[in-house]
Amino acid sequence: MDRAPGLSVRLKLTLSYAGFLMVAGALLLAAVWVFLLRYVPEVIDVRGGLHVPTRSDLVRAFAPRAAQALAFLLVFGLVGGWLLAGRMLAPLTRITNATRLAADGSLSHRIQLEGRKDEFRELADAFDAMLARIEADVAEQQRFAANASHELRTPLAITQTLLDVARNDPNRDADELLDRLHFVNTRAIDLTEALLLLSRTDQRSFTREHVDLSLIAEEATETLLPLAEKRGVTIQTSGDITPTSGSHALLLQMTTNLLHNAIVHNLPEHGTVQVNTAIRPESVMLTIENTGEKLTPQLVSTLTEPFQRGTERIRSDHAGVGLGLAIVKSITQAHDGTLTIVPRPAGGICVTTQLPAARVRGDVPQL
Repeated sequence: MDRAPGLSVRLKLTLSYAGFLMVAGALLLAAVWVFLLRYVPEVIDVRGGLHVPTRSDLVRAFAPRAAQALAFLLVFGLVGGWLLAGRMLAPLTRITNATRLAADGSLSHRIQLEGRKDEFRELADAFDAMLARIEADVAEQQRFAANASHELRTPLAITQTLLDVARNDPNRDADELLDRLHFVNTRAIDLTEALLLLSRTDQRSFTREHVDLSLIAEEATETLLPLAEKRGVTIQTSGDITPTSGSHALLLQMTTNLLHNAIVHNLPEHGTVQVNTAIRPESVMLTIENTGEKLTPQLVSTLTEPFQRGTERIRSDHAGVGLGLAIVKSITQAHDGTLTIVPRPAGGICVTTQLPAARVRGDVPQL
């Protein structure tokens, strides 16, 4: 935004200090003046030849000295105020320089203001924290863009290869080609829809309503029960009524993604998945545990990153697009909740989603 030039803050503070000093000096001199006018008589009776100064004599002697004192106070106030303002505003200068560097794209620079805590240091610390978060977000967005480009390029490259093979081999089975093209195109559509859902949750563009997380868990379990039976996985559900507020569709997507991952990334046979809901005084919790391979805490901490998978990609109809837990994390944060993922000692992981509980008045949940 273009603004008209004006006085600097340092100059304003200097003029303020000097003006205050001048006012204080003028008030002091005025007090002395009033004392002279009130307590020194205009005419004094001189006896014995002794000359006593009258009020007029004192005024004539006082006025030049008062003017000199005010001039000295003005110069002293300007010089002292300029130096003092410069010292006080030095931290603000560092913050301004850091802001310019950040505006030019240098997000790695930090102010790191020394000294004890005061207003400037609180501002500098807050600015450093903001820069650190922006730098992390930018790096995450860059990784996301690179991974998304790679993931989107893969089905397109496969489609191009299949079409080139079909063009060079007219006698190739068309049904096989159509099946493979359909599979590749379906994965591309799933990836695109997942990216759109991730963008929607990041923007929090949804309407909140009263929902019961336990009913959502039951709905997701019924939907994925055929997949669990096909893979020989047993699903066990238990828990309390867990009233919260949010988007039913997004929370169902979150629960479905968690349950789908728990089923797919499980033991080859006789695997189990435990779904539990619990209510706390201020929050509700959804916990999903599964059996499976042993994972390290370092690997588990990266599972919510987009396109990150705990094991090598599975070439199947339920392979996923690598955004399942990233979407879960985004939906949880959009609902002001927290997501915790820890490895189980016996193998598999335990995922806990904690959301704010809906306020309850009597027995009827209130939003």
